[in-house]
Amino acid sequence: MKKIKYITLLSFCLVTGCDDNFLNVDPQNRQFDTNYYSTESQVFNGLIAAYDPLQYSWYDGKWVSAVMLGEIWSDNANAGGDATNFDQPGWQQIDDLNTDALTPETRSLWRKYYTGVNKTNQLLNNVRIESSVVDQYMAEAKFLRAFYYFELVRTFGPVPVFTTLPDPFDTGKKRNTLSEVYTQITKDLEEAIEFLPVKYSDAAFSGRVTKGAAQSLLGKAYLYWADILNDDKALFDKAAAALKAVIQSGQYQLLDDFNQLFAFGAANTTESVFEIQYTNQVAADWGTPPAFINGNLIVQLCGIRGLCSSHALYAPGWGFMLPTQGLYNFYLPDDTYRRDATVISKAQLISSGCAIQESVQNKTDETGYWQRKYANYKAYTAPGGEINVLKDANQPYIRYSEVLLMYAEALVRGNGSVVDALAQVDVVRERAKGPGNNAGNFKTAATLMAENGWTALEVIWYERRAELAGEGDRWFDLVRSGRATSALFPSGDLRATNFSGEDLYLPIPQRESDITKGQLTAYPDPTLFQ
Repeated sequence: MKKIKYITLLSFCLVTGCDDNFLNVDPQNRQFDTNYYSTESQVFNGLIAAYDPLQYSWYDGKWVSAVMLGEIWSDNANAGGDATNFDQPGWQQIDDLNTDALTPETRSLWRKYYTGVNKTNQLLNNVRIESSVVDQYMAEAKFLRAFYYFELVRTFGPVPVFTTLPDPFDTGKKRNTLSEVYTQITKDLEEAIEFLPVKYSDAAFSGRVTKGAAQSLLGKAYLYWADILNDDKALFDKAAAALKAVIQSGQYQLLDDFNQLFAFGAANTTESVFEIQYTNQVAADWGTPPAFINGNLIVQLCGIRGLCSSHALYAPGWGFMLPTQGLYNFYLPDDTYRRDATVISKAQLISSGCAIQESVQNKTDETGYWQRKYANYKAYTAPGGEINVLKDANQPYIRYSEVLLMYAEALVRGNGSVVDALAQVDVVRERAKGPGNNAGNFKTAATLMAENGWTALEVIWYERRAELAGEGDRWFDLVRSGRATSALFPSGDLRATNFSGEDLYLPIPQRESDITKGQLTAYPDPTLFQ
C-alpha cells in the first residue's frame, strides 16, 4: 500500500476553427469518471487514490498533522520552533488559541480531509462492476470516508456532509448538525464492517482497512457522539458493543515493552489496529500547492532542535511539539517507565554527555523536554539523496491499548460493568510498568481510586493521557468531555473568561465562507450540536 499514485485521466477537445465538424470530434481518451470504474483493477486504482490523503503531512504548502494538532492545541505540548518565535506562525496561533479563518494551517487541514472525502465519493458513486472483491474495495472506501469526516468533525465541529460529488455551481452549502455528521460516519462504518476481512495474509497489504479497524473507529465515533450529546447512554452502549467485538476477535495484543511501540523500524505490530503508512522512497517537491511528501514529516519537524551531533541514537530536528512540564509531572511516581518512553528531558541528554545548543531554542516555548514517540533516529536514510524529511515512521492511529481504554470508558458511562471496565484498565497498566510479567507489581485501577479519591472515569482519563500522550488525542478528549477550560487554565485565571465555544474548533477557512457568501460560517452555531 506504499503510495501508488493514481492519475485521473482527463479528456478535452481543442476547437481550432469555425467548422461544426471540429465540435463533433470524438475524444481521444474515453476514460472519464463515468466509465472508468468498470474493472476490478480500475476500482483498486481509485481505492489507492482514496487512501493517499491519509499520509499527507505537507499539503497546500503547509505542515498538516493531526498528531501535532491534538498535542500543540492542548496542555500536552507547546508549538516550539526556532529562537525568533516566528517559525511557523500558524502553529504558534494554534498553540496560543488564537487561530482565525485566515490561518493557513486551517485551510490545509480542511483541504486535506475534503480531498479524501472527494476521492472516496468519486469511487463510491461511479463503480459499475459487481464482485466480492469490489465489495471489499467499496467497504474500504466507506471506512476512509468515515475516517475523513471523523477528523473533520472533531477538528472543525459540525461540517457539511457530501456523499456525492458536489455541484460546482451549488455555492449554498451550509454546515450539517453534529448528529447528521455522526450518522453518516457510523452508517459508513457499519456498512463497511460486513465486507472487510478480519486480517490480510499478505504483509504487502499492511495498512489496509480490516474489520477490527472499522469496529474500533465505530466505537470511537459513538464515544464522541455520546459525549457531546450529554452522556447519551444508548450511544455509549453501542460504542461498547463495537469495541467488545474487537477484543473478542483475538486478533490483537499489547506489545510486552511500551518502548518498542515507536522504536526505530516498528511498524504494523500486533498492537496496531489501524496504522497510517509512510515511505522514504517517493519524493515530491515543496513547490506550488498541492505539493505533498510521502515521508512522515513530523519526525524531522518534532525532533530535538540543537541536539549535539554525537548523540548515539538521534539526529537533530527542528524542535516543534515540545512536551510541557505539566505533562511530565502528570505521570504518577510508579509510571516513570511509560513517561520516559514518551518524553526525554534536557537533563537526561546532558547527563549522557550530549549538550543542547541553547541559541536555537524557542525561549518562549522551551520546556526542557522533547517527544520520543516520533524520534528522529540517525538510522533513517533517504535513498537517492532526497531531502531529509523523508522518514518512514508509520503513524499508529488506533492501538489496541486504546481499544481497551475506550471499551472501559463505554462500560462506565453506559450501562456496563464497572468491574469489567477496571479489568481492561489493569491490562494497560500492567504493560505500562515495563517488560515482563508485572502481576502484583503495579497499582491497579481500584488502588488508584482508593489512594487518590478518583472515580472509575477519572482513572480512565488518567490512563488515556498517560498512554496516548504525543499521539494526537489529548485536545479532542478535553473538548468532547468538557474539560478543556479547566485543563488549560488554572482556577481563577482571567484568560478563561475569554475562552468560548468558538475556541474549541478550528474556524472554517475564509475562502470557503466567501464561496458560500457567508452561509458556511467560520464557527459552528451552538444549535448545530444536536
